[in-house]
Amino acid sequence: MSTTTPWPSSVFKAYDIRGIVPQQLNEDFAYKLGLTLAKKARQSNVKTIVVGYDGRASSPSLSKSLQEGILAGGINTADLGMVPTPVVYYATNILKTGSGVAITGSHNPSNYNGFKIMMAGKTLHGPEIQALGANMQRLHESPPSATSTNSRTTKHQLLDHYVSNICGHIKLDRPMKIAIDCGNGVGGVVAERLFKNLGCDVDTLFCDVDGSFPNHHPDPAVPENLADLIKHIKETDCELGLAFDGDADRLGVVTKEGEIIWPDRQLILFARDVLSRNTGQPIVFDVKCSRHVAKAIEESGGEPIMWQTGHSLIKAKMAQINSPLGGEMSGHIFFSERWYGFDDGLYAGARLLEILSRHKNPSEVLHNLPADVSTPEIKMEMSEGEPHKLIKQLQEKGQFPLAKSINTIDGVRAEYDFGFGLARASNTTPVVVLRFEANSQDDLDLIKNEFRKALIELEPKTNIPF
Repeated sequence: MSTTTPWPSSVFKAYDIRGIVPQQLNEDFAYKLGLTLAKKARQSNVKTIVVGYDGRASSPSLSKSLQEGILAGGINTADLGMVPTPVVYYATNILKTGSGVAITGSHNPSNYNGFKIMMAGKTLHGPEIQALGANMQRLHESPPSATSTNSRTTKHQLLDHYVSNICGHIKLDRPMKIAIDCGNGVGGVVAERLFKNLGCDVDTLFCDVDGSFPNHHPDPAVPENLADLIKHIKETDCELGLAFDGDADRLGVVTKEGEIIWPDRQLILFARDVLSRNTGQPIVFDVKCSRHVAKAIEESGGEPIMWQTGHSLIKAKMAQINSPLGGEMSGHIFFSERWYGFDDGLYAGARLLEILSRHKNPSEVLHNLPADVSTPEIKMEMSEGEPHKLIKQLQEKGQFPLAKSINTIDGVRAEYDFGFGLARASNTTPVVVLRFEANSQDDLDLIKNEFRKALIELEPKTNIPF
C-alpha cells in the first residue's frame, strides 16, 4: 500500500483492523472504511450493517464516522450503541443482516481501537481484510463525489433480548455463588444482569465500563490480570470466578483454590457435554491446545479437528464442516449447538455454569480435568517479516528426531509419545509463538531442547527465550 495514506498498512491485520488512535485510526479512517464496506455490501446484496462499540473513549466517534460512511454509500445501519462484541454478532443473526462491525480494541492498551467485521454471514479475515485496505487506498486517492441516498439508521436495544434468549435455554440445576471480573471492559454492561437472571448470586469486580482500564488490563490470558479475582474467590464464599476480556468474546475461569483453568481444559469439559448429545460430530480446536483435547474428544465419541489459530479461521472451519463446537487456547469458544457459532465469552460462561451446577463441588470437577506439565505461550521477538520466513524454513528443514509426527497446518507442531512442541508465526505481531507440553518436566526439557537445536541451526544468532 502507498505511503501517501494517513494510515499505515500494518493496521490491516490477519483477523481484523487494529491500531493506535488517532495516529493510525481516526474519524477519517472510519468514514472511508464505512464507504468501502457499503460498496462491498452492495456487491453482496446486503441492505443493512449492524454497528456496535466497546467502552474506549475513542469508540463513539469512530462509530459515528463509520456509520456516516456506510450511509453515504447507500447502506442502512442498525446502531446498537455500546455493547460487547458478541452482541454485535448476535444482532447480525437476530436482525438477519449477516453483516456487522464491532468497534473494539479488544484487550489492547487503551490508546488502541479496531474493527471486527462480518459481511454476508462471514467474518472477514486474511486477504479480505487486505482487500479492504486496497479499496480504501483507492478511495483516498480518488474521493467519490457526494450523493444523496435514502439510507437510514435505526437504533436497537438488544441486551434484554440477548439475556432472555440465553436464559430461555440455559438452566442451572441449582443456584450458584460466583464472582465476575469484567476488567472495566464492555462486558460490564450486561454480565451481572445475565448471571443474576440465570439464578446466580453474583459478586462483581470492575464491572463499571472504563476504557482507561484503571484496575488491571482486560486480558484473562495473562495470569497477573486474574490476581484480584483469585484473591476475592479465596476470601469469600464464591464457588468460582469468571473473567472477561475487553470486548467480552473471551472467557477466563478460576477455581475456589485459585487455580486458573485455561481455555483448552475448558474445551474438554464443553466437548464432553456437547458430544453427549451429538455423538460422532467434529470438534475444532487450534494448534496451541493441549493434546488432551483431541484425546477427550475421541474418548467422548467425537472427531478431533486441529486447525489454524485465529477466531475467524476457527469460525470458518466450523461452518464448513458443520461442527457444533470449537475453541482456541486464547479463550475464544464457539458454540453452534444451541447457539449461533460465534465466539462469546459471556455465553461460554453461562454454558460452563450449566454443566457445573450439576455438581456439588464445581472446583473439583475443573481440577480433575486432564493436564500435563506445560509452558505458557513463549514469544520470540523478531524483526517485521522474519517470523514467517523462519517458520517456513523450520517446516522445510527442521529436524525433530524424537517426534513421532509433524503437523504443519499452522507453523510446526511436533507430536511425541510424551508431549508436543509448537512454533508458529503470529499473524498480529512480529513474534514466533512457542508452546510445550509433556508428561513430566524431564520430558518437557527434551522437547524444548529439540526445538532449541532446530531453531539455532536455522538462525544461529536468534535469541532463544526458553
